[in-house]
Amino acid sequence: MPEPHLPVPGGRGGWWNGHRTVLKGVLFRIRTGVPWRDLPERYDSWETVYERHRRWSADGTWSRIPQAVHADADLAGRIAWSTAGVGSTSCRAHQHAAGARKAAPRAPKKRTTPRHHRPDEGLGRSRGGLTRKIHLAGEGGCRPMSLLITPGQWGDTPQMVEALDRIRAPRPLGGRPRTRPDHVCGDKAYGSRRNRRHLRRRYIRHTIPEPKDRRANRRRRGCVAGRPVGFDRDRYRCRNEIERTVNRMKNFGAVATRYGKRAYVFHGTITAATIRLWLRQ
Repeated sequence: MPEPHLPVPGGRGGWWNGHRTVLKGVLFRIRTGVPWRDLPERYDSWETVYERHRRWSADGTWSRIPQAVHADADLAGRIAWSTAGVGSTSCRAHQHAAGARKAAPRAPKKRTTPRHHRPDEGLGRSRGGLTRKIHLAGEGGCRPMSLLITPGQWGDTPQMVEALDRIRAPRPLGGRPRTRPDHVCGDKAYGSRRNRRHLRRRYIRHTIPEPKDRRANRRRRGCVAGRPVGFDRDRYRCRNEIERTVNRMKNFGAVATRYGKRAYVFHGTITAATIRLWLRQ
């Protein structure tokens, strides 16, 4: 499935080796989390596998494949748009992930790294050490639809809008891409007024509990604070779908622990893991 969307093995610099062996090496490393230098020899040299994975992460090749996968799944009716979930997970970063040099400033037209390439490389410090956080939106079939990376100390509330805006399922037969689920479930960390206002503006129904302190403040203010937030307890049970999606992603060793220094390479690693989840089902 991914082969039609990969670069043609040829052009400047001579002919490449076949992509199939390299893809197997990338998926083996993502699944096990072994260092690149410890890749088995049956997957070609580790320099070839790593360099091709890094190049595909920088030029957006890994990011284009999920859109084609989502388009085929949507055409076949295998995407559960009825209920989507938003969530996040904090994961440790290995000590080797720190210390990356800052990229030299370039002109915008020569930039090849994705938008989410942050100056801090998506690393944060907490009491446990180096951490980073993965924010994602998943459909009802426990498969991720979009994701983004932030430092570990960043909050969940400001990232919900961008995670939902990255959902995109093109329609090969014509028409606008599908970007909006019917219903969104999330925990109380996403219950800010800004997020609820954004969902109402896009006509997306949502089930997000209200924090206790905000509920007590609204009761104290009386009728001035407005109506209480609606909450469907039975619908809220669907939030476990995003939790199961996170657990499936963290079964990949290179996703559960970050070893690379560059944020865009790590984003390509997570994207390749999500492609594997989609193709397995």
